[in-house]
Amino acid sequence: MASVRQVQVTFDCADPERVARFWCEVLGYVVPPPPEGFDTWDDYHRSRPAEDRGAWFACSDPTGAGPRLYFQRVPEGKVVKNRVHLDVRVGTGLVGEERLAVLEAECTRLLALGAVRERLLYDGNDACIVMQDVEGNEFCLD
Repeated sequence: MASVRQVQVTFDCADPERVARFWCEVLGYVVPPPPEGFDTWDDYHRSRPAEDRGAWFACSDPTGAGPRLYFQRVPEGKVVKNRVHLDVRVGTGLVGEERLAVLEAECTRLLALGAVRERLLYDGNDACIVMQDVEGNEFCLD
């Protein structure tokens, strides 16, 4: 039986580059260099047929530890809750007010990037903040 060596997480979206750049800021990811023969991603996209321009974008963890994120343009908009979402783990190992403070600080940073806060789940010990990215895809600050 073959074992999985890598995982890529794919997002359906309307504006792949915008969503990818948001997630780069959230996770500290980077945009890889443009394909060989192109100085910039804009040069590459201009070389494509009009209907393919901006159809996809990607980013990756500069350490190589996290999965590559791939963003693909789809014609339909998001209409229901995600079946899969990312948990952005900023409060690992923390509990109570200390955990809540770290989550709230990260939430404030992400709101400035265009994220939307949905709700806080807090039981006095454990906490997470449910949020949306710039196109409404749900994720949790955990």
